Amino acid sequence: MGVTEPFPIQALTLRIALGGNDLIGQARTGTGKTLGFGIPLLQRMELPSRGVQALVVVPTRELCIQVTGDLERAARDLGVRVHAVYGGRSYEPQVEALKRGVDVVVGTPGRLLDLARQGHLDLSGVRVLVLDEADEMLDLGFLPDVEKLLAQTPDTRQTMLFSATMPGPVVTLSRRFLRQPVQIRAEEPDEGRTVPTTAQHIFRAHSLDKPEMIARLLQAEGRGLTIIFCRTKRQCDTLGTDLAERGFAASPIHGDLPQSVRERVLRAFRAGKIDVLVATDVAARGIDIKDVTHVVNLHCPDDEKTYLHRIGRTGRAGESGIAVTFVDWEDLTRWKLINAALNLPFPDPPETYSTSADFFAAMDIPAGTTGRLPREQRTRTGLDSEVLEDIGGTSGRRAPRAGSASRPGSRERSGSRSGSRDGARDAAAPRDKTEVPRPPRAGGPRRRTRGGVPIAAGADGISSATVEVTDAPSSAGGAEEGAKRRRRRGGRGSGHGAAGSTSSEAGPETSAANN
Repeated sequence: MGVTEPFPIQALTLRIALGGNDLIGQARTGTGKTLGFGIPLLQRMELPSRGVQALVVVPTRELCIQVTGDLERAARDLGVRVHAVYGGRSYEPQVEALKRGVDVVVGTPGRLLDLARQGHLDLSGVRVLVLDEADEMLDLGFLPDVEKLLAQTPDTRQTMLFSATMPGPVVTLSRRFLRQPVQIRAEEPDEGRTVPTTAQHIFRAHSLDKPEMIARLLQAEGRGLTIIFCRTKRQCDTLGTDLAERGFAASPIHGDLPQSVRERVLRAFRAGKIDVLVATDVAARGIDIKDVTHVVNLHCPDDEKTYLHRIGRTGRAGESGIAVTFVDWEDLTRWKLINAALNLPFPDPPETYSTSADFFAAMDIPAGTTGRLPREQRTRTGLDSEVLEDIGGTSGRRAPRAGSASRPGSRERSGSRSGSRDGARDAAAPRDKTEVPRPPRAGGPRRRTRGGVPIAAGADGISSATVEVTDAPSSAGGAEEGAKRRRRRGGRGSGHGAAGSTSSEAGPETSAANN
């Protein structure tokens, strides 16, 4: 069954979901899918409850935090308790919350399974199950975990699947978990799959010129918050460092960063303390941030689904946005496949450079703009004013410095090259290298001797100044003390230098000491 009226997804799903029917909901990014399942889910809660009644499974931690926040705001006056469960945080606060009682749990598959195995999460009373970003959840990487979670829920549950892209094989696979589902698609059959308020620009660019193009693009008229998507984590770090050195308030976010740092970066981005987010696809799904005016693909996306989810971070909720994609020469074939799949009018992107007049005109970049942000425009506070929470998770990589990115390939140290625990303290308080004068030696000035006999000034080319600071006693028993010193040295078995065989008189004593 399909519903194709061009109405918002909430209006289409409300009546069906409140009736307890299973459904598959598909709508473009930024059209409110969270409330499409959130409102019916909250309305079906039976209060007071004794356990978890609803479970929402999401693929990423960032999406988990966002969905939890949306449901908490919607349930503010209903008395429904909503809690987020995801990795990167310590178990204790999540276990304590579950013991106190939770009505709706929003979580990622890995942490949900861990808590269920330990007996802290009981899914036997779940009445509503939601898979958000279902095409990702039912992919090969998540399918085994999803199956294990579904096996712990009652067969009489209501199941709802939501996503912006729902390929045919995924729909077929999802029917294993649903009972007579209603498939809802919130657009016309012949309507494009991209948001019409998002202007798309495709440029064929050289990889070495891309950082300069992005730096000039970030100075376009009317630019607000910007997300730049990269293929790899190393590319995120490299580009983030480069943009920070050019004066932009940029910060990377990817899976190798500790969870506390990822949340800190997103909070700073939402608050406008940083205005350039350099991300992998960890931020491509479901992240809803206001005032994102530009989305940039550093490289051609892998497929049309990735392209749709990335550019869907702008132009949300009826707002306008700009999506820019840089295509390398070797990626032209891949881009043509994406262009054909989405029926876009960009089969042959124009060759463009950072100095091209067409690029300046299309992006509304002021004439004379260079690749560095002028100092008078560097008004963002960066990450310095954003508090780094201690969330008790695993350490992972250290946090990048405020307003900059961690350099790729660098090994994180604790403050010193030796990696000691006190390295940070040593680095914060450098040693005082001022020479402290030694106290005068008892017994008079030190003089140089040979075989216990003082050496005259100027002998063997030694200056008188040198004689005054050399070591030897000046008393009459200098020879005896020198012999004792040689015996001590000889006892080590060195057999070198003056203690070895400087004079014939010292020979027997040295031999005796060695024996």
